[in-house]
Amino acid sequence: MIRQIKQSDLPKKIWNLIDAALRGEAVFIERDGKALALLMPLKQVPHPRKAGSAKGMIKMTDDFDAPLDDFAAYMP
Repeated sequence: MIRQIKQSDLPKKIWNLIDAALRGEAVFIERDGKALALLMPLKQVPHPRKAGSAKGMIKMTDDFDAPLDDFAAYMP
């Protein structure tokens, strides 16, 4: 269901519109009969990220920065 609401009605109905957007309904805010904005929910992050949480999980080989054989023709 698509909902459209006039800008002047927004203060009275904002929480109902937010609830509708959270249910997945498209909510357009209009002024002078023209849609101005689309109200939609933010994607929720399941848990906050923690810096350094993958420490020790990634290994770099000693020759990581060495030129690749496939690019030998392009090397000086």
